[in-house]
Parts: sequence; structure tokens; C-alpha cells
Amino acid sequence: MSDRRAFLKGVSVAGAGVAMASAAGAATKVAVLDGTPAAALKMSSQQGIIPGGSLPEKLAKMEKWGYDGIELDAGIVGRVEEIQKALANSKLKVSAICAADGPYIVTDEAQRKRAMDNAKRILDAAGQLGSTGVIMVPAFNGAQGQLLAGEARKLLIDMLRELGAHAVQAKSRMLLEPLNRGEAYFLRQLGDAASICRDVDSPGIGLMGDFYHMRIEENSDMGAFISAGKYLHHVHLASWQRNQPGSDQRSFVDGFRGLKWIGYQDYCSLECGIKGDREVELPKIVTFLRGQWEEA
Repeated sequence: MSDRRAFLKGVSVAGAGVAMASAAGAATKVAVLDGTPAAALKMSSQQGIIPGGSLPEKLAKMEKWGYDGIELDAGIVGRVEEIQKALANSKLKVSAICAADGPYIVTDEAQRKRAMDNAKRILDAAGQLGSTGVIMVPAFNGAQGQLLAGEARKLLIDMLRELGAHAVQAKSRMLLEPLNRGEAYFLRQLGDAASICRDVDSPGIGLMGDFYHMRIEENSDMGAFISAGKYLHHVHLASWQRNQPGSDQRSFVDGFRGLKWIGYQDYCSLECGIKGDREVELPKIVTFLRGQWEEA
């Protein structure tokens, strides 16, 4: 009973802190829990968004524009040395790898094995590149033989335990990505992904959040990131219309407050369309988001 009272007291204090921070408005910066490290905004982008004919050219432009990392795709397998050589001449690091194709939570055992084997190959390459982790979606809508609800969750946890052990050996991690209901009915909120990570209980398993999907599925950007907590290791950035941040009325302040609350240390990466000249817009995005971070 005493443990339960202590737990409820802790929840009450934390909940009050969240409420005060949310009610504070844009004029007041969010407080963080005692002992939480100071969060940092580390800007990244998916490689396909950046103009340039080669990886070194893209990295040079990103560095000049104020980016900190680059998000690569699954084509890193077989290209590790080439990518390492390009990174050796840049201050940028590799953020996440997008993505390890599935589907995973399906009845077809051969397909599950193909997905797992592919994920392990990408994890090995990701670890060699010092990547934050490899993004995975358990199954998109329309996947043939997709399992749902409890059956899907049980199977996914079993698969993630195996992938988590491999990720630890590879010195990387798998990152669950919740999507919106138009793209995937299974796994749509960060809190649900965090509960799966908790049940798997492996340092090789984490999750990511995407501002575009969160707009549809979450009641609060800040609350979503707080519910993700220690399991959050990557963030995707996009406007309401899934274009570049700053291209419409989408604010990132509430979400950034959540990242500051949990002491977020990893990357925030562009996954969006770009309206206008990329050579002009991509530097503006950094300025806009750093302003939003300061406002938070």
C-alpha cells in the first residue's frame, strides 16, 4: 500500500508539472524534472531531401546550413566504407536509417523471416556507421495476412526480443514508428509503442515520433513525447500538410517542450516535401526550428 501511495504521489507531482508547463503558454519556457539532462536540438534531414549529386556534396551543404546529422536509407548495406569515407570529411553524423521494410506481424512465416533477416543486415551496417537506430513499421495497411490486436502485439514482442539482442551486438537499435490510421491500424500512438518497448525490455529497442502522424493521432505533442520518455530516440519533422516546417501554421513549440521535459538527446530529422527552392528553404528551416526551440 505504501508503494502505491508513493507511486500515486509521484504521478500527481509529474502530472501537475506537465499541466503547469502546458498552461504556461508560448511566453514561458518549460521546466524539466530534477536530474533530467538538458535537451539539445540536433537537426537532421533525410538524404533525399538535400540537393546534390553525391553524398559528400549533400553533407557539405548541410554543414554550411547548420544541420547536425543526415538520415540515410536502407541502401547503406554494402556501402558502409563509402559512407564512412564521406563522413570522415564532415562534422555531420548519421541519425536514423529509414527503414527496415516489413511487414513483420503477418501469418506468413517465410515473410517474417525475410523481414527479420533484412533488419539484421541493416542493423549491422547502422552500427558500423554509428547510427541512432533503424526505423521499422510492423505492418502498413493492406499487408496480406496482417495480424491485429493482442495476437499482433504478442508476435511483435517476440520478434523484437530477437531483434533487440541483435541490435545490442551491432551497437544500434530498432526504432518502432507509430503512424496514423490512414497508413497503419496497428501502432498509432507513442505511448503504445513505449509500452511495447517496456515489455520487450531491451536497450536495442526504442521508438520514434513523427509530428505529421502525431497531428492525427495524439491529443498533445508534449504529452506524446513525455509518454515516449526514455524510449524516444528519433523524431521526424513535417508541417500540417507534410511539407517543410514553417510552410504553414503548424507549431512545434508544444512538442519541443515535451522533448525538453524528457531531456531528449537524439536527432530531429526532416521527412517532408519541400515547397520552393531547396537551396533557399533548407537553411530557413534550421532558423525557424531553432526559434521554435528557444520559444519552448
